[in-house]
Amino acid sequence: MNAAERHYAIVTASYWGFTLTDGALRMLVLLHFYQLGYSSVTLAFLFLLYEAAGIAANLLGGWLATRYGITRMLTVGLATQITGFTLLSLLNPAWTAAMSVAWVVLAQGVCGVAKDLTKTASKSAIKVTQAQAKEQGTGQLFRWVAWFTGSKNAMKGIGFFLGGLLLQTLGFQASLWAMAALLGLVLLGVVTSLPQMMGKSKASGSAKELFAKNAGINALAAARVVLFGARDVWFVVSLPVFLYSAGWNFTMVGSFLAAWTIGYGLVQALAPHLVRRSSDGLSSEVPAARWWSALLAFVPMGLALAVAFQAPALEWVVVGGLCLFGFAFAVNSSVHSYLILAYAGSEKAAEDVGFYYAANALGRFVGTLLSGLLYQWGGLLYALIGSALMLGLCWLATLALPLSKETSNNHG
Repeated sequence: MNAAERHYAIVTASYWGFTLTDGALRMLVLLHFYQLGYSSVTLAFLFLLYEAAGIAANLLGGWLATRYGITRMLTVGLATQITGFTLLSLLNPAWTAAMSVAWVVLAQGVCGVAKDLTKTASKSAIKVTQAQAKEQGTGQLFRWVAWFTGSKNAMKGIGFFLGGLLLQTLGFQASLWAMAALLGLVLLGVVTSLPQMMGKSKASGSAKELFAKNAGINALAAARVVLFGARDVWFVVSLPVFLYSAGWNFTMVGSFLAAWTIGYGLVQALAPHLVRRSSDGLSSEVPAARWWSALLAFVPMGLALAVAFQAPALEWVVVGGLCLFGFAFAVNSSVHSYLILAYAGSEKAAEDVGFYYAANALGRFVGTLLSGLLYQWGGLLYALIGSALMLGLCWLATLALPLSKETSNNHG
């Protein structure tokens, strides 16, 4: 194993540990506060600062990673997540509902910053290590991105299961302490294993320069906003509450979401085998992004009809339909994750990736807010209609993706 492959393996393993605890955190907060009687809108509100913080964290994190090195930002992200877990563990049951919500929102905001600092640093590290590997004749960007993204989401799925299990066995506070200890071990491994200056380059000197992205990155960012909004509009609040209200217990809800996310991650890892490759890296991959986003939009449309007409065994129709959604969504997400690194320049890859994931965080923010609101207004039906509409916008955005990097740069 050469140096580039070793660094890729270390970054991937550290992000696995982070993602495991991040997935568990979502289930812990969602199920714990739903059990306490909080409404779907309040549950969505608990995650809003988490998502909003990610928008700024991605933009700033990309710039900081370029200026100070990817390893340092990965370290900061892990330490920030430990801080967020510690703050959440200090929640006092004797506090008023308003004070409890404010405290959880604040702690979730800290965790949101941590998540996106860590994600931006990790994804940027892939671009840097792939560029090193390419110099040695082993360029394999799509495969590395697909494996990283897919395995990360599989770990997130295991985290969903872990969160439901921990809540049922250890309780809220002890679960947070256990996860903070795990991340402490991951942090130690990063500090002692990666070169401190990895990915360091000359950062943008102004906000105008930071936001001046090429046409490919701009179109991809727009598609990413509505793609992830379309997922989270049902995934964050609507689906777990729907299943819990249908009689599922915490472990059952966490297990289904875990299985869905693990399956989604496995499909992402297999995406290079499902998408025809081109020698230039874009002429086949861009049409694939368009085709898969159009296909994906039909799934929530069909599910919305099933819910509207109260199909027999509706609960299982929804579960099966959302598994189909997960398959098509995984391919979409994996192609997008490849395209951002294909369009990005290697010198300021962290800034380009940060801009793209800021759009990702904006989509999650909008989806999270609408997940609570639409479920309260019209149940799962409204959430599915919202998902279908956003996926139509995603398809329109992919029509603007350039078919060559030269075209993208000329219009940037």
